[in-house]
Amino acid sequence: MAKSLKLEETLALLDRIDLDLAPEEAIAHLKQAIGSKHAIAAARAAKLASKANLHGLIPDLATAFERFMLNAAATDPNCIAKKQIAEALYRLEYSQEDLFLNGIGHVQMESVWGGKVDTAPGLRGICALGLVRMNYSEVMVELADLLADPEPEARIGSARAIAYAENPQGVPLLRLKVKVGDKDPQVLSECFMGLLQLAPTQSLDLIAEFLDRPEAQVCEMAALALGESRLPAAFPILRDWWRRTRNAELRQSALLAIAMLRQDEALAFLLALVAEGKLAEAKEAAIALDLYRQDRHVWQRICEAIEQRGDDKIQF
Repeated sequence: MAKSLKLEETLALLDRIDLDLAPEEAIAHLKQAIGSKHAIAAARAAKLASKANLHGLIPDLATAFERFMLNAAATDPNCIAKKQIAEALYRLEYSQEDLFLNGIGHVQMESVWGGKVDTAPGLRGICALGLVRMNYSEVMVELADLLADPEPEARIGSARAIAYAENPQGVPLLRLKVKVGDKDPQVLSECFMGLLQLAPTQSLDLIAEFLDRPEAQVCEMAALALGESRLPAAFPILRDWWRRTRNAELRQSALLAIAMLRQDEALAFLLALVAEGKLAEAKEAAIALDLYRQDRHVWQRICEAIEQRGDDKIQF
């Protein structure tokens, strides 16, 4: 591939790469694209290298990352290349801590209409995962700092990395974040799920407290996290919350979370609502049970519950 190729030509060439038909030629093209000054081309090539599990391109990816860190806003607007390269190195199990440490601390302010914006929070989150995967000795310190990052995307990345680490030291960090709160409900959601993964029994009551918060979105996030946990002990918590909740949207979220548990007791509760509950409750339960559409056995039971009710107003 000639060095004089323009960006459009480089991207077109990457689109035509077939590692099965001409592996050596394809790798040569990827190597040159990774070394290109064009951030978009380098990002595309990094993604292909990761997908094909090309460990031989790790040195080229690491070199490109450091190159795009220089005069970063000009050479790599929106952190496109650095983010994709860091993700590729993470997936390829790169084990040099300095690169990920540089990335987790990188802030890239770029001009936008009305001011400046940091375009690197996603990069910081990916580098957090990289440090966890390589078992970096001080990773929990880095994750604690990232959990207090000004950008919600970075805080979400930290919460995910803490859960990924499967380290008991992460539990106090997530509990503190939940107790202190966050302006972004999605951050709390990631903390809820992390706690239910790392310390399910001791976290149930804490997360249950958020079901009755004034902010409806926070209540919903707590409910869905409990549902996703599939913990049997979450069922009575969600059932009782549904019974005392008057907000129609939250009641639907409660039933969906109960369905997500995929527990026999929870399923029996929803089927009973369909067969014997008030019409509005039966309709809401049927909507939640749509989650089981691909499960032939459960779907048959749902259809039987509707037939038992004998009401054509309940339909899927």
